[in-house]
Amino acid sequence: MCGGDSTVGSNPTATAVRPTREFASAEEAPDTVGGFLAFSGGPRCGRTESPLSGRALDWETPTMTEKVRFAWRDPVTDAEMVELVLSHGGNPSAGWWDRIRPHSLGWVGARDEHGLLVGFVNVAWDGGDHAFLIDTKTRGGHQRQGIGTELVRLAAVNARAAGCEWLHVDFEPRLGAFYFDACGFRPTEAGLIRLREAGKA
Repeated sequence: MCGGDSTVGSNPTATAVRPTREFASAEEAPDTVGGFLAFSGGPRCGRTESPLSGRALDWETPTMTEKVRFAWRDPVTDAEMVELVLSHGGNPSAGWWDRIRPHSLGWVGARDEHGLLVGFVNVAWDGGDHAFLIDTKTRGGHQRQGIGTELVRLAAVNARAAGCEWLHVDFEPRLGAFYFDACGFRPTEAGLIRLREAGKA
């Protein structure tokens, strides 16, 4: 499973999603809810660097919220990702982030005043109009402080700046208030096909 424990996919009428953890069969998988943000109502933002260059967009600077620093394409290591997942009882997969990182449009990292990674969200994409919000994570002791909401906000800002028109997400129903109310996603129908059996490559 990507990262071991994703807590949180494609137009508003046809969305591909995945479950938030591995299940032995499709029947065991819980319902998932799809959502999207549409970037419209004006011209797209320009940029001075490719989103894949590893450099922040020229107008995007890290923000500070209650001594937490947020940064687009923060230099997150695989070891930090493993520790972050463990902090809230997840099941990390060592090496996952090193494999996934080269394929991302970008990601947002959140760090406390000591540099500890306390939040993360990854943004995958199709190379064009569609971006996908996946693997939203907040450290166990830092949840319910607005960190997750700010992670998603900055992910949306940078996906739009990269030229994407849609930002998609899927999640368990219990997270609906977070994604729909706090983050501004709109509901959409979604579908899922399991392409391999659990535990098999």
